[in-house]
Amino acid sequence: MTEHILIAIAWPYANAEIHVGNVTGSHLPGDIVARYHRLKGNQVLMVSGTDSHGTPVTLRADAEGKPIEEVYKRFHNGFLDLFLKLGIHYDLFTTTHTENHFKVAQSIFLALQKNGYLYTESRPQWYSPVSKRFLPDRYVEGTCYICGFEGARSDQCDRCGSVLEPEKLINPRSKVDGSTPELRETEHFFLDLSKLEPEVARFLRERKHYWRDTVIGQSLGQIESEGLKPRAITRDLDWGIPVPIPGWEGKCLYVWFEAVIGYLSAAIEWAKLSGEPQAWKNWWTNPDAKSFYFIGKDNIFFHAAWWPAQLMGTGEQFLEIFAGESGQRLTLPYDVPANQFMNLEGQKISGSRNWAVYARDFLTRYDPDPLRYYLTVNMPETRDTDWDWEDFYKRNNDELVATWGNLANRVLSFAYKHWEGVVPEPEELTTADQEILAMIEKGFDTVGKEYETVHLRAALGEAMRLATEVNRYLDQTAPWTSIKTDKQAAARAIFTAIRAIDNLKILLAPVLPHTAERLHRILGYQQPLFGQGYLQEVEDALGSHTVVRYDPDSASGQWQPSQIQPGTPLQKPEPLFKKLDASIIEEERARLGKPAAI
Repeated sequence: MTEHILIAIAWPYANAEIHVGNVTGSHLPGDIVARYHRLKGNQVLMVSGTDSHGTPVTLRADAEGKPIEEVYKRFHNGFLDLFLKLGIHYDLFTTTHTENHFKVAQSIFLALQKNGYLYTESRPQWYSPVSKRFLPDRYVEGTCYICGFEGARSDQCDRCGSVLEPEKLINPRSKVDGSTPELRETEHFFLDLSKLEPEVARFLRERKHYWRDTVIGQSLGQIESEGLKPRAITRDLDWGIPVPIPGWEGKCLYVWFEAVIGYLSAAIEWAKLSGEPQAWKNWWTNPDAKSFYFIGKDNIFFHAAWWPAQLMGTGEQFLEIFAGESGQRLTLPYDVPANQFMNLEGQKISGSRNWAVYARDFLTRYDPDPLRYYLTVNMPETRDTDWDWEDFYKRNNDELVATWGNLANRVLSFAYKHWEGVVPEPEELTTADQEILAMIEKGFDTVGKEYETVHLRAALGEAMRLATEVNRYLDQTAPWTSIKTDKQAAARAIFTAIRAIDNLKILLAPVLPHTAERLHRILGYQQPLFGQGYLQEVEDALGSHTVVRYDPDSASGQWQPSQIQPGTPLQKPEPLFKKLDASIIEEERARLGKPAAI
């Protein structure tokens, strides 16, 4: 049965280039799962966008002395370039600075207000007498009052992952001018999460049996130990989404409140751009739809507890306010498969120290699939992992090239040479031939189950294990030798291997789409496995913004065993992967700490 699958991926701040930790944390796992479900024939909608209103963006603009919009668009355009090159196939990658997002976010706000979940209150907020303004949360750093980390932001501690009450921060300091800020009263709207706590806790307990322990532990554990407390959802800002209430000029919706709404607004924007303005409801008001949220561990609480609370609180009022339609409840998250962090050579990735492997810079020297492979085999699904250049070199050569790339290239090159460029006729298959094909075809169940449950390292590991079994089969049948004395035996073994390779191509395609497409063409297929990503310029009342979209029309790939036939013409084979020289290890380590060459 066809399912509707929403792939919602964390929105990157428009203040820095995307590094490998960001890619493996959310963008790549989301793309892998989306590609798997597309092959399965499910209706997939994969969305995200640039978080253009976060205070990291304004901090960057302040540091550069440039307009915020100019800075956010520069990084946004870099993200679009990366996703097209890396093959991250968003149905829509947009931005929060759109007329559509403003309207959707303000409608969510008004729905929560109508349902009695918002109230106003004056609370102390950090104020800089030097800059003569209230400071957004990320403009203030200090010591976490929970774990003692000295580099905590006033709203969140990156070390212990706790959501903080800004006024409790110890030894606060302004990131703008270095001064010590003072607390002053200012009025804000608060989301009364305490009213929604029982419903959110019940929601999390219902998902306890299939969500990752790290996600349940951080979200439900925090609720059970601390409870859900009211949180301010407005800020004293002049860049962002205005509070849609008269008399609240000069205040905007808090970025953590409005950015998560982007998953909904992006779906609505995609539907409009696709000429089917109601199509977003297939994922957002359909109780059978499954929505997956791909994020890093620092965003767990906001996506597993806060965002469900916002959705619950809107009740049936969102559609009434947004579109004047009879109300329907919005779909709650099905799974939040949050990843842990990827470090670099044993140290935490740091953009400010240029201690990072930036994805676009990487692609100036290497192909995209080796990056996708290494980030998947080393994906931090349940614990922090480490990018190590020596490990990357070894896995590329010993696994990607030796196990999979050489298997495909030597079999197809051999067939192309000895059977005049077509798949050989095998006559009757032996028991050994049938057993290896049955083993590989079983992978559509075993590997598929791992993709289905977002165990992506396990999915890749099982597919590569099956590739090893095909290599073992070829060692036993030795067609390279039997071609001299028994060409029919060689034909049988090569045909069996080609069909196995055709199967492995599909099993590996979600992780290695670029080389899967090349192999697909070499095997004689005319239509590509996947559709194409492309750029589109969109105009609205706020100006223009560029988006990445996905055209699925040309896709022909299916999650099913190969039926390739004898006599199928082959294109001239070529190596799928490049063997790396050991010199890259020291060369790349020497680049660390230096500006990326972009």
